[in-house]
Amino acid sequence: MLVFFKERLVLLSVPKTGTTAFQSALRTRADIVVSDPPELKHAPIYRYDRFFRPIFSKMFGVEMEIMAVVREPIDWLGSWYRYRRRPFMVGKPNSTHDIPFDDFVTAYMQGKRPTFANVGSQLRFLTPRPGGCSATHLFKYENQSGIIAFLETRLSTAITLPRENVSPAIELVLDPGIAERFRRKFAEEFELHARAF
Repeated sequence: MLVFFKERLVLLSVPKTGTTAFQSALRTRADIVVSDPPELKHAPIYRYDRFFRPIFSKMFGVEMEIMAVVREPIDWLGSWYRYRRRPFMVGKPNSTHDIPFDDFVTAYMQGKRPTFANVGSQLRFLTPRPGGCSATHLFKYENQSGIIAFLETRLSTAITLPRENVSPAIELVLDPGIAERFRRKFAEEFELHARAF
C-alpha cells in the first residue's frame, strides 16, 4: 500500500497486479509505504477502511481517494499458478509443480480450496464493508499506460517501472469447458474487471 497524503490518494496492493513494481518506483515519492508484513502490504479495502481510514478522517479531517488495479480473472489465476511454480516452491504445500493449470482452476472453484489453489479473490479484496469506502479509481492491469499516465499526472512525477516479482513465463491454455464453468461461477469477478478502465 502506498499513501500520497498531499494528493489524497491511496494505492492498494491487490496481489498479482504489478503493484510491487509501483511500490519500488514510487516509494521515495510516497508519504507512507506499507511493504511488510504481507497482511498489511496487501490490506484489502475493508481492512484499509477499518484501520487506516480513521487515521486520516479523525486526525486530519480528510477523505482519501482509493486507487486499485484488477486483472482479467483467468489471467490473474494464471499469474498465481506461475508464481507458485518458481523453483524454490518445489515440495511446498502451495506449490503448483506437477499440477496442470486445468486442475489448478478446478481446485480454485471448490468450496474448500486446497492450499495450492487458495489465493483469495480480487472481488473480495475490493468489496467494501457496509457503509465503508470503495475504490475511487479502478484500473485494468492490461492498461499499464493508463495507470502510469494517471499516477504521473496526479503525482506530478515521471515513473519508470522496474520488473519485479515476475512469475515464470509459461504458456497456459485452459480447457474451454473449465473456462466456461469458471466464468459462470465467478461472473462478478469478470464484472469487476469490466468496470475498470
